[in-house]
Amino acid sequence: MEKIIGLIDAPFTPFDANGEVNLNPIPAYAKMLAKNGLKGVFINGSSGEGYMLTEEERMKLAETWIAAAPEGFKVIVHVGSCCVKSSRMLAEHAQKIGAWGIGAMAPPFPRIGRIEELVEYCEQIAAGAPELPFYFYHIPAFNGAFLPMVDFLKAVDGRIPNFAGIKYTFESLYEYNQCRLYKNGKFDMLHGQDETILPSLAQGGAQGGIGGTTNYNGRCLTGIIDAWKAGDIEKARELQNFAQDVINVICHYRGNIVGGKRIMKLIGLDLGRNRTPFRNMTDEEEQSMKAELEAIDFFNKCNVF
Repeated sequence: MEKIIGLIDAPFTPFDANGEVNLNPIPAYAKMLAKNGLKGVFINGSSGEGYMLTEEERMKLAETWIAAAPEGFKVIVHVGSCCVKSSRMLAEHAQKIGAWGIGAMAPPFPRIGRIEELVEYCEQIAAGAPELPFYFYHIPAFNGAFLPMVDFLKAVDGRIPNFAGIKYTFESLYEYNQCRLYKNGKFDMLHGQDETILPSLAQGGAQGGIGGTTNYNGRCLTGIIDAWKAGDIEKARELQNFAQDVINVICHYRGNIVGGKRIMKLIGLDLGRNRTPFRNMTDEEEQSMKAELEAIDFFNKCNVF
């Protein structure tokens, strides 16, 4: 299977003033991401508030992103759900409309506590789109599935024909690298933490990744990879440290899904508010966050339209 080279963005879902999905910004959104060096999108995941969307909304979003995607721009559809039948249906739809790939995280309920349960879950979903690469989205902070991923790779190897790899969003760089080394790099290990791109590059991997702060800080994050490839370690460090500065700011405002989505408004693409039960930022918080971003010169370094 083709391995992803470069960074894929995890986009936010646009909502209108009434809280309904707003498809209108997506063509401009896709164009902006491509302009700033992103290679595709992983839609309807955690940044996209996927579990707060109906099946119909998720399918409409997938159709719109695929229609809007520039040439060569990959659209991977997150199809995970607490109902595996829904996940399989979403996978079938993604294949039918021409998605590049699909992915799924472990469900938040019921919590998966054994490798075999996770393999069975992924197996049933992946079978819905046998022609597409399937990625497991490992983000145990969201679903409590703190399972050893090397053991997962061993269990899934040869069992799911279209299994491509893992979007690895966890703090263990050791485990990430062990997964990357499994059978001489058999599977595509997509780095999922924007704050640690550089150390993952230094381990010899991280050819591809999926990020959330790439929505507004993609120039910096793709720049880390470019600087590393050019042998400019000091530049790569500078950019990685700046990426962490940006993450420090959004952590003051309930993280990427809430604070990061409001940053999109500040750089010129208002994607609306978050769905319940997220606690939206107030106007006062927005101004405070803007001041913090100005203090680190963010608006001269962020994504541009």
